[in-house]
Amino acid sequence: MLTERAKELIPKARIFSLANVKDTYPETVINLFQQADDQGEYLSDSDSQTIENSLPELKENLKQAQLLRDNAEQIVEQAREKVLVNFSNITEPGGELYPPERASACWRDFWHFLRCVSYGVAGKISEFTNPEGLTNMDLLYQELKVPLPAMILGLENLKYFSLEKFSTQEKEDFAVYFDHLITKLEKFS
Repeated sequence: MLTERAKELIPKARIFSLANVKDTYPETVINLFQQADDQGEYLSDSDSQTIENSLPELKENLKQAQLLRDNAEQIVEQAREKVLVNFSNITEPGGELYPPERASACWRDFWHFLRCVSYGVAGKISEFTNPEGLTNMDLLYQELKVPLPAMILGLENLKYFSLEKFSTQEKEDFAVYFDHLITKLEKFS
């Protein structure tokens, strides 16, 4: 089902980057973020504790990232439901997310978007994206004919449902992480 071009682009379409902190954060912290991203996982509690021990000023950010992680399935499901309401035929035969495997891949992208945002939150890295990875993701989305308006709506709803978990002040502090990724996706072709 995947083209050779898509198979080439998938491993290169990585969103997260530590470029903005690689010279300021200890190597152990960089390695924990990199390892989690390489494995496509959220930071574990022990990862967060190790990061906090090295960088105590990230304590609150790490708690918020854990909140996102612990509610990821619910947040992604809520965002998915909003997309299905707004694009009611998208998963039907002839729709842009048909067959079901195609829709599943997009919902999985929502989960990964939230994971990458959680890294940005945890590390207090508001500009956490990898320009080369995003270029490859844009090319991949073009190759696969991913419905970009639906993906952006999904990301906006990931933001909405995630921020519902935060206090008013936290909403202001953490919206920038979502806005950064939304802005990048809005620039896709």
